[in-house]
Amino acid sequence: MEKMITARATAALQNLFIGDALAMPAHWFYRVSDIDSAFPEGVRTFHPAPEFHPSSIMSLHSTNGGGRKTSSGQSRPEVVGNVILKGKAQYWNRPNMHYHQGMQAGDNTLNAHCVLALMDVMNRSSGRYDRDGFLQAYIHLMTADEPAHPDTYAESYHRGFFANLQAGKPPEKCAAVTHDTPSVGGLVTIAPLAIGERLRGTTLEDTRRLCREHLALTHPDPSLAEVCDAYVNLIDGLLFRDSDTSVQELLLNATRGLPRRELSKLVDSQRPEREIVGRTLSPACYISDSWPAVLFFACKHQKDSLRALQANAEVGGDNVHRGSVLGVLLGLIHGESVAGLFDQLTEHTRIKDAIEHLVEGT
Repeated sequence: MEKMITARATAALQNLFIGDALAMPAHWFYRVSDIDSAFPEGVRTFHPAPEFHPSSIMSLHSTNGGGRKTSSGQSRPEVVGNVILKGKAQYWNRPNMHYHQGMQAGDNTLNAHCVLALMDVMNRSSGRYDRDGFLQAYIHLMTADEPAHPDTYAESYHRGFFANLQAGKPPEKCAAVTHDTPSVGGLVTIAPLAIGERLRGTTLEDTRRLCREHLALTHPDPSLAEVCDAYVNLIDGLLFRDSDTSVQELLLNATRGLPRRELSKLVDSQRPEREIVGRTLSPACYISDSWPAVLFFACKHQKDSLRALQANAEVGGDNVHRGSVLGVLLGLIHGESVAGLFDQLTEHTRIKDAIEHLVEGT
């Protein structure tokens, strides 16, 4: 049983990075026909970011805080280029620029690099969460003069955080609230925290509390915090389950914002996946739809991890952050990562070492 738990935890964290990198090139495509045109053979392996993004609105996003550009925010100091994403501001005002321009096949996006930063901090703290250590590592990752990650885009929460930091707020008080604060991107760093603490005997209740406190550093939203509780409970249930436990029951019991009965109907439906996540459920970042979408893909394709992650990537929207969370669930279900893809990650050696240290203490 101990070997199985270790295998599940390892695969969950490996798949987090796989789900992120697999979806990256089609991130925030909102017309599936554009995805089919850009990837005529589907998204079954890693691809570089295309030079042309048909539905990019990065040029409309604020470069001095969270959210979109507004006339009232024009007097605020620039964050993108000056504080974070140094050398990348030139890409923000160009139409049809890919959010992850220049990223290569197997590269991981910014939030996945935040996961790496968190694991490094936990590994220096005997596998335990260290709030102040994480904040220091996060600030270093984001503000390094020599880029510490390959990404061009920073979500609204990153920009809002560093606008507040520049304004003199202490790091633990820098979380910004915008229209998209309750988004699935807030869950990306939760899995290593939950897994690391539970493997070291922290109670489930205390682990949920730590995860809520961590979430509030960047995503202070009560509805997202409730989903975070459900996610931690699901991680725990899948990680420590015995052979008699129904995976499907665990997944369906984790619903928030969509009744269990409705999710079950969607899973059993013969409707195309792109109709379910595209019309019934929005493919956007908002947690009200993105969390049920993750559970839908996990339920529908729980026996085929690659198919689940491919289907997620090919509906577009915020597929990267959904893919990270979905990958965790699939790794916990199967106890192995998606065959052949982990070793193709650009940073696979560093990621492998960090995961082994966190899971096995080596």
